[in-house]
Amino acid sequence: MTKMQQKDASIRVETIESTPILHTIEIEVDASRVRKAFDRAYRDLAKQVRVKGFRPGKAPRSVLEKLHGASVAEQLEHTLVSETLADAIELAEVQPISEPAISAGKPALDASFKYTACLEVSPEIELPDFSGLPAIRPEVSVEDAEVDERLEELRVARAPLVEEGEGTAIARGHIATIDFVGRIDGEGFEGGSGQGVQLEIGADRFIPGFEDQLTGAQAGDDREVRVTFPESYGNAEVAGKQAVFAVHVVDVRKRQVPELDDEFAKDVGDFDSVDALRAKIRADLESGQERESKETFRTTLVDALLERMDFAAPPGMIDRQLQNQLASAQRRLEGQLDRDAIHAQLDRWREEWRPRAEREVREMLALQAIAKAQGIEVEDDEVRARIDELMGEPEQQAARLRELHEDEQLREALRHQLRDEKVLDFLASVTKIGESTGT
Repeated sequence: MTKMQQKDASIRVETIESTPILHTIEIEVDASRVRKAFDRAYRDLAKQVRVKGFRPGKAPRSVLEKLHGASVAEQLEHTLVSETLADAIELAEVQPISEPAISAGKPALDASFKYTACLEVSPEIELPDFSGLPAIRPEVSVEDAEVDERLEELRVARAPLVEEGEGTAIARGHIATIDFVGRIDGEGFEGGSGQGVQLEIGADRFIPGFEDQLTGAQAGDDREVRVTFPESYGNAEVAGKQAVFAVHVVDVRKRQVPELDDEFAKDVGDFDSVDALRAKIRADLESGQERESKETFRTTLVDALLERMDFAAPPGMIDRQLQNQLASAQRRLEGQLDRDAIHAQLDRWREEWRPRAEREVREMLALQAIAKAQGIEVEDDEVRARIDELMGEPEQQAARLRELHEDEQLREALRHQLRDEKVLDFLASVTKIGESTGT
């Protein structure tokens, strides 16, 4: 679809709808406006440059054109675009969601200046029938066995290591302190040696088969351990290769697991009894399940919504969403991996994460369209209340609280979050919720 508009005779635009989300604006700036821009540029140039044989500001324009014509034209290309682009976009009646891609030539005196701006726009979204959207909300239910398992984890985590008596043979559950040197084809390799390493027998944290070959050894013994690194091992230089480790057993220890009694509960935290500790663990597990249930409900509800909606996500928005995620991941990796390893990992994630980024953009646009259609808005008081909720009310946080209330970017992000929550509440009121006890 093509549409032509004109503004005060100096700008004419023709809009070409290449796709529903990609528009091309062809802009023509009238020759008279171009001439005025040239005149202004050369007047300013005459005041700034010195030309041999002429007093400051007195060099003829013909001389300036000969010496600086190319640079003036290049400068005016950017000037004319920056001066007219906003008006051209307004005249074209489009709302870009990304920076336009500009294609322009050099302007010439006494000729109109033409350039094109390719820009992405939000897609026209046709809202579907919301009734009966299927969604799953897993049931929140904590079994006694789950509480018992968490209690046992606490007991093991707080168990001191006690050295076994002389002559004790290593068995499953023991923690052996070992020194080792590994070789492949008689040569050492990076990460193949260690001293004072604690190894829990049966935990399967070392190379498969390593722990089994220490069973029966005692403190002071030396063992030769032969293993084959898995093909999927993280270090490609040793993956799939056979290695021989010379292992010296320094000592053998076991965990002294404390009794599950009221004294243990007091050691864990501010609990008077095991029953109080058990109640806190149950409450924490229920809280975690509730969060997971809400997230599952949100995901399945939005998935069902997007299946009923047929619109494409603008590639530029997908790229920005993906780039933000990669930038965050890069900050987390810095200091853990070298630069080459980080870039290699980011390259892999760039391909793997793109479908997720596309889905997130479609979700954002869909919820935004529903909010607009339903008149769903978020008041300033609601944003302030959410900030207070996030920070709590301790007096020592008052200064930080003021900073957050004044952070425009944070307030806008919370406004969008609250708006999305309201949209999801609206959708939940008309959807078909399926309960699930699966995990």
